[in-house]
Amino acid sequence: MEKATISSIQMEELLTTEETPTENYFSYKDNLIGSLLAIFGHLIISIGLNLQKYSHIRLAGTKDPRSYFKTKTWWLGLFLVIVGEIAVFSSYAFAPLSLIVPLSAVSNIASSIIGIIFIKEKWKPKEFLSCGLAVIGTYLLITFGPNSHEKMTGENIVIHLVSWPFLLYMLVEILAFCSLLYYYKQKNANYLLIILMLVALLGSTTVIAVKALAGMIIVSIQGTMQLGYPIFYIMFVCMVATSIAQASYLSQASQLYDSALIASVNYILSTTLAISAGAVFYVDFRHEDVLHLCMFALGCLIAFLGVFLITRNRKKTKAFEPYVAFNSMPGVISMHDNGSAVQPDFGSSFSYGALQSNDSLSEVYTPATLPVVSEEAASAYNALEHNKSE
Repeated sequence: MEKATISSIQMEELLTTEETPTENYFSYKDNLIGSLLAIFGHLIISIGLNLQKYSHIRLAGTKDPRSYFKTKTWWLGLFLVIVGEIAVFSSYAFAPLSLIVPLSAVSNIASSIIGIIFIKEKWKPKEFLSCGLAVIGTYLLITFGPNSHEKMTGENIVIHLVSWPFLLYMLVEILAFCSLLYYYKQKNANYLLIILMLVALLGSTTVIAVKALAGMIIVSIQGTMQLGYPIFYIMFVCMVATSIAQASYLSQASQLYDSALIASVNYILSTTLAISAGAVFYVDFRHEDVLHLCMFALGCLIAFLGVFLITRNRKKTKAFEPYVAFNSMPGVISMHDNGSAVQPDFGSSFSYGALQSNDSLSEVYTPATLPVVSEEAASAYNALEHNKSE
């Protein structure tokens, strides 16, 4: 009897340990920490980038011979960008991938607001609506985002890496990337959608590697060393390689298309594919109900619309047209140089050369005139011509 009770107790303990795995858990606190880190990071990045832009504009508007990297403002902006990137990188270790990626909309909202302070950009009333939509979308993303967490150990990452859903996803992604690359390189199809699809496909791989690296570092800090696994260095190489490739394609796109259009389309495509990668690789939505999925999708759509309207409202910067000023060439008199004219001005009124009255000029400057023929001479000439014809 005692053996039967002992065996039943052991069986219950075994079932309870199987039903409550220690690797997967739910934590709204971790979601909040990750979301706040991502929002803070994108906000700091926006401030840093605007500081660097302000430094360039300030040097261009003055006769300061210094380069931009010799100014304190530019270095402060670079420092803030690095701090923001570290915060965004850390956020991937706390919250699901599908929640962190859409929060990059905060950078577009912050850039629109901060641009008014640093660069004195003008705001139109419709831009308030655009920022409001982006804020509402961000709120829905945080509220109804996935809440599935997993310790990023080396074993778990390898298990996800060799799972058949992810292998199938990678096969489709590789085929799509090779097809787009063929049309882009061989057929010279320099369409914006093709270039940014290449960027988005690379970006979905980048965020997978970033979350794996951030999670393994946090687990190592907590006491379980993960840096000895080869998968850590494989993910690091993958992150660096795909990031460099993304920067290359974005640079090529910026030479052909407007930067505001690139920002909005790239955000939509990259976020969509990154959410798909997180759902397949990390199974972010495995325990979510239909209501949360629908509200999360609605939040994504509203954020997409807000970012698109924000970037659309921005004025296109006019291309710089070089010119040569008259006073920059030696020997040429400037039109506004102490009242002297470009051409000699013989009168008291301000005129541009030939537009002036010529009454007081000498014969050299007077226009040529035809000889005046009297009426009698004209009638005699006409009679002579009539006699000749007869």
